[in-house]
Amino acid sequence: MKETPSGHKPADRARKVKMLMMDVDGVLTDGQMIFTNQGDELKSFDVKDGTGITLAHRAGLLTAILTGKCSQIVARRAKQLGISFCRQDLRNKLEAYEAIKEEKGLSDEEIAYIGDDLIDIPAMRRAGLAVAVPDAVEEVKAEAHLITEMPGGKGAVRETVEFILKAQGRWEELLNKLYGI
Repeated sequence: MKETPSGHKPADRARKVKMLMMDVDGVLTDGQMIFTNQGDELKSFDVKDGTGITLAHRAGLLTAILTGKCSQIVARRAKQLGISFCRQDLRNKLEAYEAIKEEKGLSDEEIAYIGDDLIDIPAMRRAGLAVAVPDAVEEVKAEAHLITEMPGGKGAVRETVEFILKAQGRWEELLNKLYGI
């Protein structure tokens, strides 16, 4: 993780996080859009990100997907991973962010948000911990408290979960409990 020069201590912010919200294309995937001759869209998800989300759940963190596109593949992956909220076809991610925050009774500082493109900026500005992937657009990186080393679709979500759980002092205990490490 690379801290941005925002002057805010990301680890201090991460200690308060109770929910991780994330974009899909460019965050949970590498952002490529692949279509078959039949017009079906294909997406590739990293297994390490899936493990990271599972670890987040085991540690008691809530998770949410906020995406501007609509895809059965995303709904299936969200269900497979037990992601609490999967909001698709969004034109305004901040509205979905606020609705989920209100439903769960959370404050902004209890939310981490991972994004990569312009549509993510309003939610990132509200979130207590704003995270960008390294190939995010410059405007998104400028809003981030942290920039992952791993790119979207290649472990960025896992890296973020690990950062949060380490900041909260729960990473080692979780690994020991689950894997005897």
